[in-house]
Amino acid sequence: MPHPHAADAPPEPPRPPRSLIATLRRILAFARPYRTRLVLAIALTLVATAVGLVVPLGLQRLLDSVFQATDGTLLNQLALALLGLFALQAVLGFGGSYLMEWTGERVVTDLRTTLYTHLHRLGLRFFSDQRTGEITSRLTNDVSKVQSAATSDLGDALRLALTLVGSVALMLALNWRLSLVIFAVVPPIAWAMRSFGQIVRTLSRTIQDRLADTTAIAEEAIAGVRVVKAFAREGYEVGRYGEAVEGLFETSRRRAWIVAAFWSSVGFGFSTALVVIFWFGGREVLADRLTAGALVAFIVYALNIARSVAGAGRLYTSFQSAAGASDRLFELLDSEPEIVDAPGARPLPSVRGALDLEAVTFGYVDGQPILRDVSISAAPGETVALVGPSGAGKTTLLHLIPRFYDPDTGTLRIDGVDVRDATVDSVRDAVALVAQDVQLFGVSLRDNIRYGRLDASDAEVEAAARAAHADAFIEALPDGYDTPVGERGVKLSGGQRQRIAIARALLKDPPILLLDEATSALDAASEAAVQEALSELMQGRTSVVIAHRLATVRDADRIVVLDGGRVVEEGTHTELVARGGLYAGLAARQFTAGGDGVGVLE
Repeated sequence: MPHPHAADAPPEPPRPPRSLIATLRRILAFARPYRTRLVLAIALTLVATAVGLVVPLGLQRLLDSVFQATDGTLLNQLALALLGLFALQAVLGFGGSYLMEWTGERVVTDLRTTLYTHLHRLGLRFFSDQRTGEITSRLTNDVSKVQSAATSDLGDALRLALTLVGSVALMLALNWRLSLVIFAVVPPIAWAMRSFGQIVRTLSRTIQDRLADTTAIAEEAIAGVRVVKAFAREGYEVGRYGEAVEGLFETSRRRAWIVAAFWSSVGFGFSTALVVIFWFGGREVLADRLTAGALVAFIVYALNIARSVAGAGRLYTSFQSAAGASDRLFELLDSEPEIVDAPGARPLPSVRGALDLEAVTFGYVDGQPILRDVSISAAPGETVALVGPSGAGKTTLLHLIPRFYDPDTGTLRIDGVDVRDATVDSVRDAVALVAQDVQLFGVSLRDNIRYGRLDASDAEVEAAARAAHADAFIEALPDGYDTPVGERGVKLSGGQRQRIAIARALLKDPPILLLDEATSALDAASEAAVQEALSELMQGRTSVVIAHRLATVRDADRIVVLDGGRVVEEGTHTELVARGGLYAGLAARQFTAGGDGVGVLE
């Protein structure tokens, strides 16, 4: 029977875009820990905006009372009052803007952290299905879109909303008949804005997708720059990138055309409305049904409404762009981790290193198993070598042990405990992997070795380097252990990178060691040095070794031969050669080809 946590849930189809309100609500959920600051920011912003709405009434008083009565004292008082209002508005506006920006930046910081944390919870299958540049684009470009909406745009939206509502109310109080002119213009613009926003959101999502493509192409070419130069494919890569950025430009151009055309039309509509207000209001003043001051105040409020609607449109466009980016972010956040702790999972107790795989079947794609009914065991401290043709499933089997993947059926046990009943961290703490393609980080040699155990002292790091036979070349460098290795360790040779990886594994000191062709890409001199370091590393540990070189595997306690995802032979080197099966044939071809026992076992 399959373990209840063995099968991965089938991937969900892409979710349809959420509504703008639903998306913004989910973003604002990150603001809950800071709601006190947010509420205070909103209050200050609203009061500052309300103070600004009083200013046109002061202008009305200035025109209707002060100038007609030629009262200098009243003029001074009114000027001081207006100055006080502006000062109050500035102080309140500062407080509201700062708190709003602070909250927005805090929300975006938490969003970035949540995304990055979630990424590290996802299994290897997710990363196998995604381009690195696509993931990077979501963490950078998409979050930047959300950042704008969550900071300054949110405060602007509050100010514009109150300005719009307050201006409408005060216009009605001044002259309801003139207000009808504005009311005739705003509803159709609002209706058009809704359709316009959906178009912008779709285009914005497409732009973010195309931007992710350009990032992925550039990142792949830069990471593989040696291959690009070796094949003289600089022109080809420039062409690929140029084609991607031209596609990005074309989509951006379409959005720019739609945005420009829409807002030019809106501007013309409001300008026409203001001309009608000026004409009709002037006739009202001439007929003594409206004062000149009231007309000026009315026009100021009408301009406020025009600016508010135009600003709302800009913000709507920004929010729709942010919503398109948010769809991509939440699509990532909604990806379910495949490898998680089962309910009631417990850490492995002190691990001795016994390994048992019982009737394990696994495939990356449903219905296409890579491993078929594989059963293998290793006693504590035993070395088991896996050999077989390419594609036999050796590396896949190795990746099941630290739970990079879970079997579709069958069971994998460490010290008799099903790994799915133990916590993921405790399983991985018990295992170290040294692969052919060593992954180093762009920090110092010391920090790369310390990655095996973050609390290790400098003395422990240096002891691990000595045990891995890496101390000689490290100490010969100008900065010694503090020498940066470059991105992915490009400043080191293959043998040097391997010895750093071995030192890292030694520092971790795990009971189970996995070696995936750790010497297959090295020259003879480097292989000898690395093999000596590996012998040190394997002492007293359960070791599962994948190797193509006969010299690497013939001293193993047991050799397991895989072919077509099945175990076809098992035994010592001597026993398997005597049987005359697949292993004997592979070994015979090595001696025939090389004559020294160090050829490729494949």
